[in-house]
Formats: sequence, structure tokens, C-alpha cells
Amino acid sequence: MTSTAEAYKIIIPGELPTMNQIVAASKKHWSEYNRMKRKHTEMVAWMAKSLPKMEKIDVTITWYCKNTRKDKDNITSGQKFLFDGLVEAGVIDGDGWKRIGDIAHKFELDKHNPRVEMEIREVS
Repeated sequence: MTSTAEAYKIIIPGELPTMNQIVAASKKHWSEYNRMKRKHTEMVAWMAKSLPKMEKIDVTITWYCKNTRKDKDNITSGQKFLFDGLVEAGVIDGDGWKRIGDIAHKFELDKHNPRVEMEIREVS
């Protein structure tokens, strides 16, 4: 795949739910996970609404965590909300193989400003 020159970045404040939190919400009641998913997906969609429509993207996600207490594989489950938010914002038509290329994860510490930064590049 060939990347275009321009990269877009969205910054989601705070931390997204971990896999443990998602599973706990699902076990508590089906509507708990539904509320969680809606809240975080809509937040990402709001942050992405100014991005142009793209056919296929490569993504680098940098997770700025407040500490090292959570396992990295637990943290990355929040990408579900990221991709669903891009779909909801109309940036991509779906989050399957035809629309999502490579996904890279990076991890940093920032105890004063935890956040998720998503760098998006359209690919051809």
C-alpha cells in the first residue's frame, strides 16, 4: 500500500474503557455495555467530524496512559470505539478489511493528561 502525504490527527481526552471494563459492563447488564459503547463512540465521532471522507486508512494509535497498572492488550480493546466513531462520523464507510489497512499501537505515560491520539492516513 502507498500512503498519501497528509496525515490527520484526532485527540480523545482521557482513557477509553479497557477489556476488563467492557466485560464487566457486559456481565452486569446488556444495556451497560450498550451505554458505554454509545458514549465513547459518539465522543470519537464528534472529534472526527471535521475529517474528510476516506476510502481506506492506516492508523497509528498512541495511548497516553496515566500509569502502567493496565496491561497493554487490555488498553487496546478501546480501538473498537475509535473505529466505530470514524464510521459514525462518516470518515470511512465501514471498519472491515476493505477500509482499515495497517494498525499500529504506541504507548506513552502522561499522568497529568491521559488521552488517545489517533493518526490517520488515507492509503491507495
